[in-house]
Amino acid sequence: MPSTSAMPSAPPAPADDDPLSRERAHLAASRAALRAMRADVESLDLRDVAANWVNAQVLERQIAERVKALADLSDTPLFFGRLDYLHAPGVDQAEGAEGERPQPETAYQTLHIGRRHVHDADGDPMVIDWRAPVAQPFYRASKKDPMDIALRRRFGYTGGDLTAYEDEHLSDPAEAAAVSKLLQQEIERPRVGPMRDIVATIQPEQDEIVRSGLSGTVCVQGGPGTGKTAVGLHRVAYLLYAHRERLARTGTLVIGPNRSFLHYIEQVLPALGELTVQQATVDDLVAHVEVRGTDDAGAATVKGDARMAEVLRRALYAHVTMPTETVVVVRGSRRWRVPAYEVEEIVRELLERGIRYGAAREALPQRIAHAVLVQMERAGEAPDDRVQNAVARTAAVKAAVKEIWPAVDPAKLVLRLLTDADFLAVHADGILTAEEQKAILWAKPARSVKSAKWSPADAVLIDEAADLIERTHSLGHVVLDEAQDLSPMQYRAVGRRCTTGSATVLGDLAQGTTPWATRGWREALAHLGKDDAVVEELTAGFRVPTDVIAYASRLLPHIAPGLTPVRSVRENPGFFEVRPAGGTADVIDACRELLRREGSVGLIAADARVPGLAEALTAAGIGHLGPGEETTRETRLTLVPASLAKGLEYDYVVLDEPQAVVDGEPDERTGLRRLYVALTRAVSGLIVTHAAPLPPQLA
Repeated sequence: MPSTSAMPSAPPAPADDDPLSRERAHLAASRAALRAMRADVESLDLRDVAANWVNAQVLERQIAERVKALADLSDTPLFFGRLDYLHAPGVDQAEGAEGERPQPETAYQTLHIGRRHVHDADGDPMVIDWRAPVAQPFYRASKKDPMDIALRRRFGYTGGDLTAYEDEHLSDPAEAAAVSKLLQQEIERPRVGPMRDIVATIQPEQDEIVRSGLSGTVCVQGGPGTGKTAVGLHRVAYLLYAHRERLARTGTLVIGPNRSFLHYIEQVLPALGELTVQQATVDDLVAHVEVRGTDDAGAATVKGDARMAEVLRRALYAHVTMPTETVVVVRGSRRWRVPAYEVEEIVRELLERGIRYGAAREALPQRIAHAVLVQMERAGEAPDDRVQNAVARTAAVKAAVKEIWPAVDPAKLVLRLLTDADFLAVHADGILTAEEQKAILWAKPARSVKSAKWSPADAVLIDEAADLIERTHSLGHVVLDEAQDLSPMQYRAVGRRCTTGSATVLGDLAQGTTPWATRGWREALAHLGKDDAVVEELTAGFRVPTDVIAYASRLLPHIAPGLTPVRSVRENPGFFEVRPAGGTADVIDACRELLRREGSVGLIAADARVPGLAEALTAAGIGHLGPGEETTRETRLTLVPASLAKGLEYDYVVLDEPQAVVDGEPDERTGLRRLYVALTRAVSGLIVTHAAPLPPQLA
C-alpha cells in the first residue's frame, strides 16, 4: 500500500530524517532558483545585441514573454511528484526540448517532476519539466512495468504549501498496488475560477495521447469527465516543448465552441508556461462579414452540408468564359496577335491544373505575354523577363483577362447564390433538391454585402469561397474541441487551417446538440481532410461521480446507441439527489444548500427559464454570475443556460426542470443530448429539481 504522511501547515524545524522537511527545503530552494532564473532574464542588456530597431522590438517582446513564463505562482505547486530511479537514465532520456542542453547523468538519480524546468546556478536541474522524456515514468510506470523506478512519490499541497506526501514502491513486490489517496484528492479538489491543468493527475491512457507525435492527427472520443479537453491542451503544451522551433514558425491554435468555454480554459496553457497559443471559435475564423442573422434548422443544415462546396466551386468557375477574339498587343510599331484558339488552350490548361481561381487569374496574363514573347523570338528579337512583364501589363492583355477570368468577391458570390433562384438552380443542379434550394434562398434579397443579414452558416460559405480563390494560411497544429457539433462545412473551414499541419480533435458523439451533429468520427475526419487520423477512446471518468454518470448514462441508448458508457474510477460516489420541486423557491433552497459546501456551484436551466431564475436569485439575495465570468470566493454561483453548459464544470450543480431542457430543442434526440450534457457538469454533487414529470428515458 502507498504510505502517506501529512503535516500541519506551520513548517517544522529542519531535520535530516524528516522527508517532509527535506522536500519543503527543496521546494524553497527551487522557488529561489526560479526567481534567480527570472532575474537573469530581466537583467539582460539588449542595447548592443539588436542590429536595428525592428530586431530590438522582437527581442524585447521575446524577453517579456520569457519573463512572464518564468513567473512563480504562489498558489500553484512548483513540483508535484518525485521519481527515484534504480539506475541513472541515459542521455537520450535526459534530452529535453529543442535546443535544451542535456544535463549530466548523475543529476537524474532522483528527479522532482513539476510544471516547468528549474535549474540552479550551475545549470543542474532542480525540477524536471513534466514533458521531458525522463519524466514519462511518473505517468506510465506500474507494478507490472516499473520502468526502472524504485519509488514514485506524490505531494499534497494546501495552497502553495507542501503538506503531505505519498510513496509507492514500484520495485517492491511485497507492496500491493493501491489507488493513490493524494491523486483522488487532487482530482476531487474543489475549484473556484477557471479550469486548472492536470499535470499532477494525468493517467497512462491520457499520457499516451498527450505525447503522440506532431506529424499525426489524433481524434479523442471521450465521455463526460474523461479529461479529453485537458488532454488536448496538455498535448499542445507537450508539442510546444518537443517541437518549439517548428511551431514557433507555423503557429498553434485552440478552437472552442464559444467564448464562455474559451474563457474557462484560457489559464491552462499559461500556467504551464505556454503563452503563444491563440484561441478562437469557428465563427472567429470565418469572420469575413458581420453576422447579424440566423437560420432555421433546415436552412442551416443544408448550408452546412459538404455538397455546398461543389455548388460554390461550380458557381465560381462559371465566371470563366472562353475567348472569342484575338488578343492584339501593340509594342512600338509592331502588332502581335494571339489568336482566340491559342488563348483558349491556355485557359483550359489552367483549369485542368486545378490551381486556385485567384492564382490562375494571376497566371493568365503572364501566359498570354509568354505567347507574345515566343512570336517575338521567332521574329528575331531577344526579349527578356522585363518585356514579358510589360506585355502582361498592357491594356489589351488586362482587358482580355478581365473578360475571360474576372475577379470575384467571395461574399458577392455567396450573396448571389442565396438571392438568385435561377443562378442557384443552375449550379446546384444534381446536387441539391428543389426543396433544399428553396430552404436556403433568402425570402428578402439584400441590396449589398454590407446590408445583408448574414448568418453563421453563411459566413462559413464565404470562407469556403474565399479559399477557392486564395489559399488559406495553414498552421502547424490545431486543437478542435467539442468537435461533435460542427457541420461538414465547418470541418472544412477548420481543415483549411491545418492542411500542412496536424490536429487534435476532441469530442463526444453523445453530446452532439446541433441538427447536423457528427454521426461518426471517420466521416468528420474526412471532411477535416485528416482521413489517416488515429481515433482514441477515453472511457475512464475522473471528474464525474459514480452515481451521477450512472444516472446520465440511462440516456445513452436513446442518444448514441453503441457508445461505451463512461466508467467512473472515483472511490467517492459523490452527492446525488432527484427532488420534486413545488416551484422556484425549492430551486433557490437547493442552491443555498450547495453554497454551504466548499467549491463552485452551477445552476443549469433551459434557456427560456434563465431570466426568471435570475430574478429569483436576486430577490433571494444570492449573487450570481453568467458563463464566462470568473467565480470568486464571494460569488461562487453561476447561472448557466443549458445551451452554454457544454465543456464547463462545477463542483456542485443544481439542474432545473430536465423536461424543459429537452423541450427547448427542435427535436427530442437533440433535447436528450442537451440534457445529457447538463447532467454531467458536476464534479462532486448534483441535485435535480423538477415540478414537471421527468423525461421517461430517465426512468
